[in-house]
This record gives sequence, structure tokens and C-alpha cells, in this order.
Amino acid sequence: MATYLQNLSNYDSSQVPSGKKMKFGIVVSDWNSEITHALLRGAYETLTAHGVKENNILVKHVPGSFELILGGQFMAEYADLDGVICLGCVIQGETPHFTYVCQGVTQGIAELNMNYNIPFIFGLLTTNTPEQASDRAGGKHGNKGVEAAVTAIKMAALQNDMEELEDN
Repeated sequence: MATYLQNLSNYDSSQVPSGKKMKFGIVVSDWNSEITHALLRGAYETLTAHGVKENNILVKHVPGSFELILGGQFMAEYADLDGVICLGCVIQGETPHFTYVCQGVTQGIAELNMNYNIPFIFGLLTTNTPEQASDRAGGKHGNKGVEAAVTAIKMAALQNDMEELEDN
């Protein structure tokens, strides 16, 4: 469903499991920092609102969105996490750079999901204009960081549920 049809910050909190025993990493791009740091605030506040302790949220910054991939990999390799939220923003410019970065990050995060036994959440805004990015970073369409945090909790809970089934 298109973002303009659904607010990214609206969700049924009763459908979100407790994050009380969970630990998450957030890797955030500093490129377009006005947008990405708003995404970070949304994700961080949502995690804590669902019981994740502040000391169980590891935040690391990378220079740009392409670096989210290696930043996420480092988090998976060096920290004991239940999931990694990758937050960035790429705004269309006059060159094909936008396409290459978006495709690379999409493929890279997909590969991280397949290569590690934890969820990596795709929190990359890919917009045509700065206004569209602002609309999705706390503006009229909500905050993609909120959506990413809810997804991280749900996916970590799913993994925990599957591991419990395996143990029985």
C-alpha cells in the first residue's frame, strides 16, 4: 500500500509484542541528517514505548545510506542483538546515483537478512523530493522510523516464537 494511503506512525499497539527482553541495533545514515535523525527519534521512542530498555538499544551512525549495509553487518557480528534497524534517506537528484544507491542498499539489506540469523529492517526512505522525505519523517505521512521499530519488534518476536517451537 502506498504511504500516502496509510500513516506510517499509526498502528495497533496491542498487536506489538513486548520488547522488554529484546536488544536492538539502529544504524543510521548521517546524509540528509535532518530527515534521518527524525527517523532515529521515531524508532528509538517506539522501541522504548514497547518496553525495550534504553541500554538495550545500540545506535551507530554511518556517513551515507550505502554504508547502512556494512554498518548493519558490523552490528550483527560484534553485538548480541535481536534485530537491526537500518535508517536512511535517498532523495532523487539529477543523476542515476539515486537508482544505484537505492538498489544497492535494498539488495544489501536483503542479503543481510538471508545471511544472519536476525532480522534487518529496511528503513530507507527513497523519495523524489525533500518534502516527500519530511512528510515521512514525522510529517503528514507519519514517521518511517516508527514503522521500522514496530517491524523489528514483531520480527524478533516471530523468531523467538519459532525458536521455542524448535525447542519443543
